Amino acid sequence: MPEPSLYLFDGYNLLHAGAFAEVRELSDLLASFVALRGARGVVVFDGVGTDQVHGRLEIRYAPHADALLERLAAEYRGLEHVCLVSSDVAVQGTSGREVTKLSSRTFLADLEPAHHLDSPASRLSDRLDEDTRARLERLRRGN
Repeated sequence: MPEPSLYLFDGYNLLHAGAFAEVRELSDLLASFVALRGARGVVVFDGVGTDQVHGRLEIRYAPHADALLERLAAEYRGLEHVCLVSSDVAVQGTSGREVTKLSSRTFLADLEPAHHLDSPASRLSDRLDEDTRARLERLRRGN
């Protein structure tokens, strides 16, 4: 089965399934995820907010996120391979057989290993043992 070209994310469902501090943290992770796969994504949150675009990820707010996710799934499922990420059984059931469905927890569990691999220490000094760090410091100071 080909990789999905469109991911639809149930925003608050994912936010509460993971250990995210805020919407921005989740949005950044999802934007990286879809970009790495060459796909597009739409994350939908219940409520009022400013719609935004982060690269290949649209961030949308709607009075009823479930209804918007169902409409987007119906609109695109015949045009491209759609994956719906939500643990809401009602949304999964009405999105159509053509749509791949993943629960929020499954998506985050599959994402977790890649997420950890992408976040090694960014500074060289953070990856050196204490003895090596001390020797390099002595060299830097000319001792």
